[in-house]
Amino acid sequence: MAFSVSSFTLLVLFSCFATFLVCHGFPVHHNNPFHHRHHPRFASHNYRDALTKSILFFEGQRSGKLPASQRITWRRDSGLTDGSAMHVDLVGGYYDAGDNVKFGFPMAFTTTMLSWSVLEFGGLMKGELQNAREAIRWATDYLLKATLHPDTIYVQVGDANKDHACWERPEDMDTPRSVYKVDKNSPGSEVAAETAAALAAASLVFRRCDPTYAKLLVRRAIRVFQFADRYRGAYSNGLKKYVCPFYCSYSGYEDELLWGAAWLHKATKNPTYLNYIQVNGQTLGAAQFDNTFGWDNKHVGARILLSKVPILASSSLFVKYCIYDHQSIKMIDVVLESQAFLVQKVQSLHDYKDHADNFICSLIQGAPFSSAQYTPGGLLFKMNDSNMQYVTSTSFLLLSYAKYLTIARKIVNCGATAVTPKRLRNIAKKQVDYLLGDNPLKMSYMVGYGPRYPQRIHHRGSSLPSMAAHPAKIQCSSGFSVMKSQSPNPNILVGAIVGGPDEHDRFPDERSDYEQSEPATYMNAPLVGALAYLAHSFGQL
Repeated sequence: MAFSVSSFTLLVLFSCFATFLVCHGFPVHHNNPFHHRHHPRFASHNYRDALTKSILFFEGQRSGKLPASQRITWRRDSGLTDGSAMHVDLVGGYYDAGDNVKFGFPMAFTTTMLSWSVLEFGGLMKGELQNAREAIRWATDYLLKATLHPDTIYVQVGDANKDHACWERPEDMDTPRSVYKVDKNSPGSEVAAETAAALAAASLVFRRCDPTYAKLLVRRAIRVFQFADRYRGAYSNGLKKYVCPFYCSYSGYEDELLWGAAWLHKATKNPTYLNYIQVNGQTLGAAQFDNTFGWDNKHVGARILLSKVPILASSSLFVKYCIYDHQSIKMIDVVLESQAFLVQKVQSLHDYKDHADNFICSLIQGAPFSSAQYTPGGLLFKMNDSNMQYVTSTSFLLLSYAKYLTIARKIVNCGATAVTPKRLRNIAKKQVDYLLGDNPLKMSYMVGYGPRYPQRIHHRGSSLPSMAAHPAKIQCSSGFSVMKSQSPNPNILVGAIVGGPDEHDRFPDERSDYEQSEPATYMNAPLVGALAYLAHSFGQL
């Protein structure tokens, strides 16, 4: 049966569109039943300040020619010849963590999560929205360069082993800027599909404020995904000695194909991607009950993203969504998305709601299906190495899913335990509050936030004197005396989230302890959205 948009729906669309601001600058209306009419009187943290700093951090990770607007001023230009080894321009992008290598896989995931943060909560960010967009664009400009040639993606700049043999500023680096790529002969479906996801998600961020750029992003995303799917293989096979053990893909590439298809469907509304998800979902591991979400494993994120589908399938819910939830995706997209799912009764996609619920239940302490571990102080604990990435990504997923459930007026049933959206928000808030200082050590794990935070983070540029303080070159090995010292880092990498405490809430603040003391872009990216929501909830935005 052909679908036609009723005159009533068009009227609703028009009324929604009248209040629509460019590039997700959605107003928060007082008649929104999901908007807090009365803000809580007291917040133990300044979430707005934390939001500002969480975005500022990305400027400290920039590679390339820095703009005049650069706010972290102890950084200087670096990597200005990147790509020349392969006669391509790969200047720009981000250093992923505390070293001077540009790893494409985590950079793409960072970009996807920054974009998702803006898509869900950008309407609440106010003055920080433009800063968030600029952080995304710094990455997408680079990813466009890395995907310029068809069926080829440049996935890494820098020899990680040789880079790690030095402790030097990015401005000084003289280690090989080797370039590594995937192509038809040496495929890399996981990094290619994640790159497609990043470009597709970012296209939605720029669709209104820069439509030409958005179209470029989505066209490139389509082409990159076709490459990822047509030439299947793991990049950590062909490039094993260069990308492992740093960013090996342990979960395989199936999760990225599903994740990439989900973002492309969201960005294009092309039924081809919906069909792809239906046909390939099970073989790509859609039903796996792996409850880890991070730069390697995207199954949980895909479940949460796709769970939105059945929620929006009802026309009555669509009207409520359109009228009330102004800080989400564009209204015209809602019409098209609603159209797609009203035309096709996609029962298989309802499974993603069930899978998402299973993930939620795994986090609920005392629930029948609970499997998550927490420290004595209450922090979600997955592993010793960079555990805070799972805290920030899980907090974001909880707040996003709570939003979807609220729109649909649904809850999650974990056996006899009914879990409301409010409870999900409370769990997320508790995790963020722990990160910001509500923990046994009374320490913020965000550098520059609060009275006590890590002083000796595992980060070359932060730990060594700045170019302004020490213009002379610091040689490769001479920096290790600083790395091993107990002196505080001279340059504050404001907003950086470090790996965090161990399973007993202990944190030694040792520069050499990369597992606990190293920051990374993919730890900050999902926190941006969570902090925007919390700042708004407590009347700080």
